Amino acid sequence: MIDYDNKKFRPISNTANGETSNETIFIYKQSGNILTSEYSGGKIVSGHLIGLVDENGTIDMRYHQVNEQGELVTGRCQSKP
Repeated sequence: MIDYDNKKFRPISNTANGETSNETIFIYKQSGNILTSEYSGGKIVSGHLIGLVDENGTIDMRYHQVNEQGELVTGRCQSKP
């Protein structure tokens, strides 16, 4: 299993309706296969995620964030940094 603990990431791509960008910084914490993160930057004022890391390093995660318009956004995504 890949260890993402204490690593920082920036998105390189997103969906058409996504709000993260290369200005968004994610700081990952990991304990076993449980991953958490705080993130902000670009259109995101503040965000958090929690996810499970599989044996190939893919993360199945849920997130909640507040954007520049003051809207609360929640969702699910998969990622492989």
